[in-house]
Amino acid sequence: MEAMLEIVDVVTAYGKIEALKGVSLSANRGRITCLLGPNGAGKTTLMMTVAGVLKPRQGSIKLEGNELVGLSPARIVGNGVALVPENRLVFPQMSVRENLLAGAYQRNSSGEVAADIEQMYTRFPPLKERREQLAGTLSGGEQQMLAVARALMSRPRVLLMDEPSLGLAPIVVKEIFGIIAELNREGVTIFLVEQNAHLALQVAHHFYLMEQGRVTFSGTPGELAEDEVIKRAYLGTRRSAG
Repeated sequence: MEAMLEIVDVVTAYGKIEALKGVSLSANRGRITCLLGPNGAGKTTLMMTVAGVLKPRQGSIKLEGNELVGLSPARIVGNGVALVPENRLVFPQMSVRENLLAGAYQRNSSGEVAADIEQMYTRFPPLKERREQLAGTLSGGEQQMLAVARALMSRPRVLLMDEPSLGLAPIVVKEIFGIIAELNREGVTIFLVEQNAHLALQVAHHFYLMEQGRVTFSGTPGELAEDEVIKRAYLGTRRSAG
């Protein structure tokens, strides 16, 4: 498979503390790649580094062979990488429609943008019903749908999703994962960070385990027993060894 996103030896630090200690992994074109690991492993730091919000101290991040390190977050979006951040982070004082327009702020064709907004309303019917409602008044599940739709408005080649199930009711989580699978069937390459390892392994084509800032395992679902993957994803190997 062809790597769409390739991350090589990335080190990202907060002051003197290295959160990523030489991370290397890749996300293949048209596939769902999932990153699992316990809290504090560095998963969100990696997503923020790929998106350009954090600058790595060393390493390379390439999209279809083109280097992203050193580019601004806006340039990275323009190159085809969009992030659905942890905790959704919609613009609460803007309407649903204004949030969608914000996702398309680098695009020039107002006609195509309007058509894509209608497409988002078709894909996410609750957003159409609430299109003039302030995003901050939406339910958690609706905000997650809006965050995904806003990212899709940039027409990304790679969609980064950081903990899309966080804080959502089980029935909403199932719906969100249905949307993830549907987007992938339509050809979107997805790089997913997720705490719900069981659900993630149901949709992922390939997964990585990250512990203490390093990738410790790479494989396909079924390569390790699922209970072993889940134990390591939640606890890390050191704490789960006993």
